[in-house]
Amino acid sequence: MMSSSDAEASGPMEPLANYLAKGKRQYQQWLDRVTPFVLYRWLGTAGLTALFGLRIVFAEGWYIVAYAHAIYLLNLFLAFLQPKFDPSLQDDLLADEIEEGGEGVTSPLPSSRDDDFRPFVRRLPEWQFWLSATRATFIAFLCTFSEMFDVPVYWPILVVYWFVLFLLTMRRQIQHMIKYKYIPFDFGRKARYGSSR
Repeated sequence: MMSSSDAEASGPMEPLANYLAKGKRQYQQWLDRVTPFVLYRWLGTAGLTALFGLRIVFAEGWYIVAYAHAIYLLNLFLAFLQPKFDPSLQDDLLADEIEEGGEGVTSPLPSSRDDDFRPFVRRLPEWQFWLSATRATFIAFLCTFSEMFDVPVYWPILVVYWFVLFLLTMRRQIQHMIKYKYIPFDFGRKARYGSSR
């Protein structure tokens, strides 16, 4: 006699579930294979974004989809530039604790930011940034094939508003980087350990 879980597993949806599981495995295998090729991944995403831009320009529509896509990419980029542990939040928490009458947390570890090495840990790692940007671009591209998303708008206002938003948020981010003395990029030579050179 079959149990109820065996009956559900061998039901009419079993071939579909097996097909979806196989598709998820293949998708994950593909992601695992492209992980080390950073430049090629970003070139592919740039190509897909250019294809999306050409679709918007030649179709002369779906400007709201392009605007939402640009806002999302800006949000991802800002998260990519920000540290995972925001120093301004740590300073605010310390100030609130002192205002409430408590003493600052003392630790035997070095307390000055210059005393110890702190690597820059991003709030959004490069891999997640690429994956989210690529998925968003692909979804936005698919949205341009549906008339439901072709909302009539005056696109020059959206372009101006996006550039103003970009300039203001980047100005604020650069001021934050200057105030807390961090650089989210490492252009210099990386130290190699364990090599004879």
